[in-house]
Amino acid sequence: MLDYRFPTALQMVLSVAMAEQLGERSTSAILAYGLEANPSFIRKLMVPLTRDGIIVSTLGRNGSIHLGRPPEEITLRDIYLSVIEDKKLWASRPDVPARCVVSANACWYFKSISEEAEQASLAVLARHTVASALDAVKNADSSGWDPLPELIAQYQKTS
Repeated sequence: MLDYRFPTALQMVLSVAMAEQLGERSTSAILAYGLEANPSFIRKLMVPLTRDGIIVSTLGRNGSIHLGRPPEEITLRDIYLSVIEDKKLWASRPDVPARCVVSANACWYFKSISEEAEQASLAVLARHTVASALDAVKNADSSGWDPLPELIAQYQKTS
């Protein structure tokens, strides 16, 4: 089963950062609409992101979501570790009975290789911040879309 927590959380945080740059309000409803995701999934991802100080949300009629730190201080590694928690990049097979050289050593070998790959992935994510990611997305954009979903216009009319 594919795990969409990290790419969804990354898109959420980038969307919040974009809204802040534009002086617009960000809510879980706006995020769910913009990401075409289930609102309960968005709220579920908000829990670890809030716990780890990546985002801050206020409740109430005028509630909104903001970055918990400057975008230059939030790395993609921070977001990944927040929402993935202790799930490994690759799961190894359970220990199997040693019946040959391969079966006696495959498990520890795979664990060492997957740990090395995970550390390399985390190092790449640590080199990118929310600020640099948002700049890259905006600079590469050729979609012609508005920076934020049209749902924001509805919120602006009711505010």
